[in-house]
This record gives sequence, structure tokens and C-alpha cells, in this order.
Amino acid sequence: MAPDVIQSIDSIQVQLNAGGMNTINIILAFVMYGVALGIKPAIFVEVFKKPKSVLLGILCQLVLLPALTCLLAVLLTGWISPMMGLGMILVASCPGGNISNFMSSLGKANIELSVSLTAISTALAVFLTPFNFWAWGTLYLHSAGVAGSIPTLVIPLWDVFKTIFILLGIPLVLGILTSQYLPKVAAALKKPLQWLSIIIFIAMVVLSFGSNLDAFLKCVKYIFLVVLVHNFLALSIGFGVGTLFKVPYRDRRTLTIETGIQNSGLGLALMLGTSLFAGFPPHGGMLVITAWWGIWHIISGLTVATIFNRTRRDA
Repeated sequence: MAPDVIQSIDSIQVQLNAGGMNTINIILAFVMYGVALGIKPAIFVEVFKKPKSVLLGILCQLVLLPALTCLLAVLLTGWISPMMGLGMILVASCPGGNISNFMSSLGKANIELSVSLTAISTALAVFLTPFNFWAWGTLYLHSAGVAGSIPTLVIPLWDVFKTIFILLGIPLVLGILTSQYLPKVAAALKKPLQWLSIIIFIAMVVLSFGSNLDAFLKCVKYIFLVVLVHNFLALSIGFGVGTLFKVPYRDRRTLTIETGIQNSGLGLALMLGTSLFAGFPPHGGMLVITAWWGIWHIISGLTVATIFNRTRRDA
């Protein structure tokens, strides 16, 4: 990628006042509440009777994806900026995306496994998202040879923990309680909220980058390629691990979708609403990578789910 293109990407800025950031946080919490409406405690009992697929899903999403993303970012050194590489690692450190359960349903995958993995990754994100981002981000900066040109990656733990807990933890608990004690309400709200979340995220990205539209359009083809490769890696990890360990085909579908769909909305919230990158150079590359992932994984998820839907192997 040409240096002037990299500079134009990193120079993109998103300015949000307190009201704008609060709006994004409320929307994300509302979306996570919608995800949790499909979670019932009884689901976990059945899934954990055969924990192999659950453990593999956790391995794919919380260990292999951040690790291999770090390797991919290092391999792309010279073609992407360090901030774009950190954006890739931030996305990989986020929990499963809010539309993965819908994609699993469309793809005739194991819905119970999908819901369980979403719930587990979301609960563990309070601790593992900041840890994975710090660990793999620091390793990437040193491996890419740019550690001296960028401030040391220090995670404001309380700031990040508080944000993740409010945006993910509380809505998750409220959604599960609604599903358990108000099942009719949960059933009525579940699907509309899933579609609404897609529309809201796209609108959020458009509004956030509206003032930088020209710069974004100039670099989108480069961002498209980076996210395309990164997302293909994520999908391949899920399907590859499922195939390697010979789990049922429905479970392989779920592992593929769960690993390929990430909650990039949380990544945006952490960048824009915390002091995570205070003192850092312009990091438009991180913002654009994270935002475009949120749009692209809808396209790739629907594509993969449609392919699975038309595949007769349901064993």
C-alpha cells in the first residue's frame, strides 16, 4: 500500500461529543439485550453434556483468532500501518457478534451451540478482550519493528472493564432474565432486534464517518482487501478446527460462523468512549478496519450461511 494512502487512512478522525458516544453505548447495550433474549439456562445443560464443540469454539474464538490475527498483521507489515494492524487485533479480541445466532439459524447450524458460544465469549470478554488486545497488540508492535514509533500499549483496565461490563454484562443478564421469566416477550422481540441491530450499526458507521467520506472512499478498496483476508482467516479457523477434530457437521457450521462474526461495535465503543488510545498518533486505520469489519461480516456471514443452507450434509 502506498505511503500516502496509509497516511490518508490513519488521518481519518471521528469526533463524537458526550451525547453521541452515549447514544452509541445505549444502542450497543440494547443490541446485546436482544442477543441475550435467545439465551435460556436450560440450553447450557444440553450443550455441556457434550462439551467438545463448546471447548473448540472457545479455543477458536478466544485463542486462535487473536493469535493468528497477530501473525497475519506481522506478515502484512509494510502493506498496512501499525494502527491498522492494531485494529485487526482489536476486532479479533472482541466477543462473538450479535448476528451470529441469526446466521447460524439461517445456515442450519447448531443453534444451541451458537447461543452458548455467544454467551460464553460475551461473559469472558470483560476480562479477555483487554488482555488479548494488550498481549497480542504488544507482541505485534515488537514483531513488526514499530514499537519505538508508537507509545507502549497500556490498557486502562478500570475504564475498559467498566465499559465492557455496562455494554455487555448488564444487558446479557437482563436478556437472560427476560427469556426465562417473560418468554412471550422475548420471542416477540428477538428477531426484530436482530435486524434492527444490523441497520443501527450501519447507520452508526455512516454517521461517524460522514465528515470523512471522501478520505474513506479513497481508501475503501485497500481496507476491503485487508478485512476480506482477515475475515476469511477467521471463518477458516472455525471450519478448519471443526473438521480437524471431526465434530458433527452442524457444529462445524456453528464454529465457522461464530469465529467469523465479531462484535466490532464493542471495538468502536472502546476506541471512541474510553482512554484506550490517549496519547497515540492518529489512528483512523483502527477505526476504519473495525467499522468496515462490522459491515463486511454481515455480507460474508449471509454468504456462508446461504451456502450451508443449500448443503445437504446435516449430520
